[in-house]
Amino acid sequence: MENPSFALVTGASQGLGRVFARALAARKQNVILVARSKDKLESLAGELKRSYSILAEVLVFDLASRSAGSRLVQLLCNQNFRVNLLVNNAGFGVRGEFLNLPIARQMEMLQLNNAAVVELTYSLLPSLMEHPPAGIINVSSTAGFQPVPYASLYAATKSFLTSFSLGLQEELRSTRVSVVTLCPGRILADGHSGEAKNGNRKFAFAYQSPEEVVGDALESLANGGGLVIPGLVNKLSIFAQRLIPRRAVPTLVAKMSRQ
Repeated sequence: MENPSFALVTGASQGLGRVFARALAARKQNVILVARSKDKLESLAGELKRSYSILAEVLVFDLASRSAGSRLVQLLCNQNFRVNLLVNNAGFGVRGEFLNLPIARQMEMLQLNNAAVVELTYSLLPSLMEHPPAGIINVSSTAGFQPVPYASLYAATKSFLTSFSLGLQEELRSTRVSVVTLCPGRILADGHSGEAKNGNRKFAFAYQSPEEVVGDALESLANGGGLVIPGLVNKLSIFAQRLIPRRAVPTLVAKMSRQ
């Protein structure tokens, strides 16, 4: 009897990762939940088992450590887990002047946002190709489409991830492994935006709910994958950048970020 298949969701203890886990479980997909918070993961796993009668496994793991991706895959192999969907969601960003941010924290961001994604994808891809249909969802950001002063390295990590993911999609076009490159913009937290919480609704129209973002990603996956930019405002913003001289974009973005 063949082992059951699982979706591996990184950063599953909160935010988009938690929403991905719930949405996949609602579709009767077994899940492996990966993050650092054991209590949050176990609580979520229990919820999913009760609500959807699926298998939900917990792996407490820090993907921000060196070679974490390959070590996680070795752990999966040791426990005979078969993964048919990889959701590379774990990541974080830091804001501030480049020289004022601790270099250790910035290198940790590089490891989590980029190196761990590459290692996980490289290590799992042979198995995904052997057990189609399969998929990869890489959670990037609209920040990756332009330089972002005062979040320079974060934006660069997302630019890397978007380019890597789109290139990989083309390489896998002749296989039955679909790749989704998800590039959300502002996302509502706990049902409302940061601006709305602070009484400033100036940019509230630009936000999407995490459920909308995840829904768009899973719809794309079902249709063979591709680039997903949720929300009309985000699509228009990315298109408008093509009309602006490239050298002017960092200055414009810096002014907008100060507002």
